[in-house]
Amino acid sequence: MYISVIGGEQCSDEIYGMAFEVGKRIAEMGAILVNGGRKGVMEAASKGAKSKGGTTIGILPSKDREEGNEYLDYKIVTGLGYARNILVVLNGDIVIAIDGHYGTLSEIAFALEYGKPVFGLRSWNVGIKNFNNVDEMFNEIEKYVEENGLK
Repeated sequence: MYISVIGGEQCSDEIYGMAFEVGKRIAEMGAILVNGGRKGVMEAASKGAKSKGGTTIGILPSKDREEGNEYLDYKIVTGLGYARNILVVLNGDIVIAIDGHYGTLSEIAFALEYGKPVFGLRSWNVGIKNFNNVDEMFNEIEKYVEENGLK
């Protein structure tokens, strides 16, 4: 199973900590973490996954692998700018939106357009299930995984 984590390149320390915990939980589930590969939420989630031995993939907007954060196992360059947001969400069986700005909003829209389940953590209030803490969100994700036979 692949889980895409979307969120801003800039975030507060509190959001960074939550994203780190999300990455840990994804690794503990045995899922592969996919994200946009840069700093902020993306770095925190990758760092959390790596702390539990997880696998991380960053789909980068530029043609420069060096822009990827240090916690990525695989850095995929695209040269597509924000258009790479489609690739980030298409590669997840589930999408987790953490906080975020307009780039995150576009990824939520793409995920919904492609029928991907989106779970929000203090993210945009645009008709997705939004949670205030990691435990509540992962209770719902685990139910979804079980009900839909994902693993």
